Amino acid sequence: MAGQEYVRDAVRDDIASGRLAPGQRLVEADLAEQYGVVRSGVRAALLDLSAEGLVERIPQRGSRVRMLSVEEAIEVTEARMVLESLCAAKAAARISDQGIVDLTALGERMAQAVADGDDLQYAELDDALHRLIRELSGQRTATTIIERLRVLNIRHHFRMTRLPRRPQTSLEAHLRIIRAIAARDADAASAAMTEHLGDVIEHLTVAAQRV
Repeated sequence: MAGQEYVRDAVRDDIASGRLAPGQRLVEADLAEQYGVVRSGVRAALLDLSAEGLVERIPQRGSRVRMLSVEEAIEVTEARMVLESLCAAKAAARISDQGIVDLTALGERMAQAVADGDDLQYAELDDALHRLIRELSGQRTATTIIERLRVLNIRHHFRMTRLPRRPQTSLEAHLRIIRAIAARDADAASAAMTEHLGDVIEHLTVAAQRV
């Protein structure tokens, strides 16, 4: 059903971007009007998103964007650690000269964003870096799973960006990943990604405690 797929993808994108906040109600009639589809398409889309873990169905009350606990967020990040470390290693093994140029340029832009104190820009470049590494890896199955896991964790991702000096502390970790991939060192790239996401796990609890 075209309407079902359209609404499913649109709501998923809105959750990933933060336009739909964790805990926010999803009213079928409102979504049908917003996206110009029939309510049955919206209902089917929300069932799909519930199966993905993004939406919570509440008996007699409808649906809302699912809120992940800190414990669940840590589990999600642990799963990402395994898959993203694989992608980093594969990217290092198959990267082209142009890929090295693109990756290095992205690292320079991240460093500039930190120097400028532009935390929002840095967060966007952080996402872009992980996305580029996945693209360079050629690991389509891992990429699909990682992207779904990332959306699950979006609430905690935004919290972490508000930690004092978080961009500064994560920049060097990202640059280590970039250097390892650019050097075509698969083992070092995997280790650098594992270390980076291990640090993310440590900061998840800190970020949650500040709310």
